[in-house]
Amino acid sequence: MKSVIAVLVACCLSAGAYAQNQGGAASTVDAAAMDAVKKDKEKSDKDIADAKSGAKASTWMDRAKTYQSIAAQYIRIDSSAATTAYEAFKKVIELDKDKKGGPGKLAKEAEEALKGQALYGAFMQQGVAKFQAKNYPDAMKAMTMAGDINPKDTLAPLYTAIAAQQVKDNATAKTQLEKYIAGGGKDASIYGSLAMLYSTDNEVDKALATLDKGIALAPGNKDLSNEKINIMLRTNRMDEAINGMKQMIEKDPNNVQNMVNLGIIYDNAATKAKEEVRKLEGETKKGSSAGKQLADAKGLLETYNSEVTRLSGLIKKQPKSAELKRQLADVQKKATDQKAEIAKLDASAKEAATSTTSADSEKKLAEFKQKQMEQTNLAKEYYTKALAVEPNNYDANFNLGVYYYNEGAELNKQLADMDVKEYQAKGKEVEGKVCGRFKKALPYFTKAKSVKEEPELTDNLTNLQNILKQYEEKKVVCVD
Repeated sequence: MKSVIAVLVACCLSAGAYAQNQGGAASTVDAAAMDAVKKDKEKSDKDIADAKSGAKASTWMDRAKTYQSIAAQYIRIDSSAATTAYEAFKKVIELDKDKKGGPGKLAKEAEEALKGQALYGAFMQQGVAKFQAKNYPDAMKAMTMAGDINPKDTLAPLYTAIAAQQVKDNATAKTQLEKYIAGGGKDASIYGSLAMLYSTDNEVDKALATLDKGIALAPGNKDLSNEKINIMLRTNRMDEAINGMKQMIEKDPNNVQNMVNLGIIYDNAATKAKEEVRKLEGETKKGSSAGKQLADAKGLLETYNSEVTRLSGLIKKQPKSAELKRQLADVQKKATDQKAEIAKLDASAKEAATSTTSADSEKKLAEFKQKQMEQTNLAKEYYTKALAVEPNNYDANFNLGVYYYNEGAELNKQLADMDVKEYQAKGKEVEGKVCGRFKKALPYFTKAKSVKEEPELTDNLTNLQNILKQYEEKKVVCVD
């Protein structure tokens, strides 16, 4: 999902084009014209300083028009010219009164000027100049003024929001993007940017409502739909996310992306359940050895590594998704921390603290194991449905490959945990199942690779092929 910062470059280019199109860059104005403008400025400054001239409304009107022209065409002469013009127009209104004390002819002209397109353009030019000079606070002020002059404008609030982001002023950025949307702004990515700002400030309901508006505006925008899913997952609204995706599938049963997205949601749910299983298994094992603790720690690391693989695959498809990158960074940190824990257990060989096994914890463990299995199977079901509609769908093939690969890895962990007696009793049988799970992953990874070449996929496929080659050399019979 694009943030306001992500659209900054495009907007700055637009700002540069705006500056040139509205008045012409100072570099294209000949020296004689520039000198004439400077002389007009000098005369105005001198007249205002004179007590007699400075008391006349006409002097201030001349000043307002001179500085408005500077802001619109020759901003290099005075980067705050629009503000000076605005203040001069206000002074005209103050000084020019008719016999009844009402506004005179010049005052009425000034009143119209304060609402006019010319002053709007002058403040936009000033704002752009301030922004390009990295004077973001003054850029915000100038473009906010432009937006106040023309409340129906969408460009000024958009630029103001971008400037606000540069100084980490999320409150102003949100307010200005709200004005952009209220003014009829149609860029769907801006709805996503505003939603991200809401989400950052934990205004989840506002974020979701904004995304819904954006989706209504651009139903085919995958970024907005995915961002909505990510926010729901991050805020533990799993059931709401699932129900929402199911409704979308009911309305459009052949929409493959919706099926894949629902599969991804179930995958996330299964991962969370698996983490709970790992925790509860540790709590219900009293007096376990350091070696067993080390194995559990490695199992949790495998969970994190599997999640890194899954998220990395999603980021290949959505390289601009800030939420996916945040999730990946979070899981990578967990994996790093877990590696440190493994090293500590390996070095110290100390038993981890365990709690007394209770009927309650055993019940919870059974519930989470059941939930993990159900969610995993549902993820597989929707990936399979997606392939029934679109056999060459990259994401569905890749995720099903990961599904079977992870099943093989989990069975292989059971195999590694066996002692000699256990292995003699059922080791060969389990080994055949391990090989069978890995073998089932192969066609999905292969199909995904035929659709799109991705480094992550290539590495996974190469690793899988090497594993299957080892089983072949050992003459292990793969069992489905």
